[in-house]
Amino acid sequence: MAETNVVANKEAAEIAGPETTRGGAYYTPRVDIYETADEVVLMCDLPGVKPQDLDVQFVKGELSLSGKTMPRHPPAEYAQQEYGVGDFYRSFTIATEIDAGKISAESRDGVLAVHLPKPEKAKPKRIAVKAG
Repeated sequence: MAETNVVANKEAAEIAGPETTRGGAYYTPRVDIYETADEVVLMCDLPGVKPQDLDVQFVKGELSLSGKTMPRHPPAEYAQQEYGVGDFYRSFTIATEIDAGKISAESRDGVLAVHLPKPEKAKPKRIAVKAG
């Protein structure tokens, strides 16, 4: 299924997205989204982020992921530094009906997987066709 069926128009969200009240660096982690007959799944790259530093919320059809990345090494004089330290945030308006009571998330090898199961009434039903 096309991603546009799962997540509301990303360009509109970027224009009308929430503004932060905190200063400093604010990161946007990369996310892959796919949909099956049973659920919508988000796979978010969060290297080095511990589960206790994550906040995952689903409110009124909006899934938000936020947290903080911590330094991986003691302060040093780097030859080059690309790993960002600070807050991160992503928010998605989910356009598919979701069973909010069964949402689950797990973090493994720097990837957060959020499972948004569909309720039975939203799953596709196969209709048997009888020969006449």
